[in-house]
Amino acid sequence: MRVVPNLYPAFERQEVVVHSPRHVRTFAELSDEEIAGVARAWDDRREAARREGFAYVHALVNEGLAAGSSLAHSHSQLVWLREVPPAAALERRDAMPELWLEQEDLIVARRGRALAVVHAAGRLPYETVIADAEGGLKLAEALLLLRAVVGSLRALEGPLPWNAWLHDGPHPHIELVPRLTTLAGVELGAGIYVNTVAPEDAAAALREAMRTVA
Repeated sequence: MRVVPNLYPAFERQEVVVHSPRHVRTFAELSDEEIAGVARAWDDRREAARREGFAYVHALVNEGLAAGSSLAHSHSQLVWLREVPPAAALERRDAMPELWLEQEDLIVARRGRALAVVHAAGRLPYETVIADAEGGLKLAEALLLLRAVVGSLRALEGPLPWNAWLHDGPHPHIELVPRLTTLAGVELGAGIYVNTVAPEDAAAALREAMRTVA
């Protein structure tokens, strides 16, 4: 496990977290110990950023060329920001529980108190949120669920590009967005997203794939 400066930073501070000394090409292939190392690295660097006066660290994973990754080796990025980014700042405190309240059929998997839930109004097929229903979030548990969902997606769709990020706000959570369709004029111009897979169907397919992979 190693954290290094990004060679081509787009922000004042930007770091790369190398997930494993093994040549692992996908997050789905990381071991439990490597996942724990990723969680520790994210937590340690977020704490370091706070000590240096940065308001927020945007932790993210881009996997696949279409998702913006230029490296095949599994890695994540940490963007140190002086202000909380708009997407995180605008989230309501009660927004996360609403995703699974009375929607048991959208839950894909559980680990400890963490849940992986297909978004009821996802922008793209299989968009998933990983959170703790009670408000806290153990990052290691959440990343293990992320690995499980990515493994299920790969079982369903083969190697696919995807993006995931941590929103460290009133209700911390990880958002996973598989890049199975191309954003076009309606999505980019009007802000209206056409999702061709019903959330209930997506959740059922992910649960079945997870049983198969396990």
